[in-house]
Amino acid sequence: MENELTLKRFIETRRDLGYTQAEFAQLLGVSNTTADIERGRTKLSGKVVTELLKQFKINPLWLFGENAPKHLETSNTSVIPKVVTVDSAENENMVLVNAKAAAGYPQNIADTSWYQQLPAFDMPIPEFRNATYRGFQVEGDSMLPNLSPGEWVLARAIEHIDHVSANKMYVVVLQDSIMVKKIEKRPNSNNITLVSLNETYPPYDIKPFQIQEIWEVSSKLTFNVDATTERGLLRQLQESMEELKRQVGQGKVT
Repeated sequence: MENELTLKRFIETRRDLGYTQAEFAQLLGVSNTTADIERGRTKLSGKVVTELLKQFKINPLWLFGENAPKHLETSNTSVIPKVVTVDSAENENMVLVNAKAAAGYPQNIADTSWYQQLPAFDMPIPEFRNATYRGFQVEGDSMLPNLSPGEWVLARAIEHIDHVSANKMYVVVLQDSIMVKKIEKRPNSNNITLVSLNETYPPYDIKPFQIQEIWEVSSKLTFNVDATTERGLLRQLQESMEELKRQVGQGKVT
């Protein structure tokens, strides 16, 4: 029978990852459920320990009660692009990932043939040289007012998770989704916090191993641009307020 601390840490790992006992068993290659392991009836097999390390970077020393980091290789987690495309002259292309393609991007992230369906082009502007860039279409309103649904962001590949900045926006490619967020790293924590600019969306924590790629947003493509300026909007607001005052003075507002 495993010691109580090992069982506690195994249960903690499953719950932190958000899996039921049946789901966790399927991932780890255990029959039906992890209930017997969690009750101490079944010994933690080498296969289960290996799967925990391979899939979730769980440190076996920590799991078996040692005073050691919970995760291994967190500082070495690779977030560089899995695939880069080039044109006939061997120059890197900028691939565009629209909202529809984004649904399949995490699952096909290393499939070179999958990228052939996506439009790609060369951006002949100095700011887009000497780095790998990719375009992503924005979905949802979690980054309002800076980014609106349907706009495109052009983003530069990040090589290491330690290179992120708290005052930048990033395209974060997780194991099952793509999102645009701010990234915060808390001291003395293995977690990464994803933050929306729209405050109606609460921040939430993820583990570094859940991230496949990170792209730093450098610019955006917006559409339906009109000639209304901030100064023009301010003037309209002032005129509206003056009109309201006149109506109040004349007793026309009830």
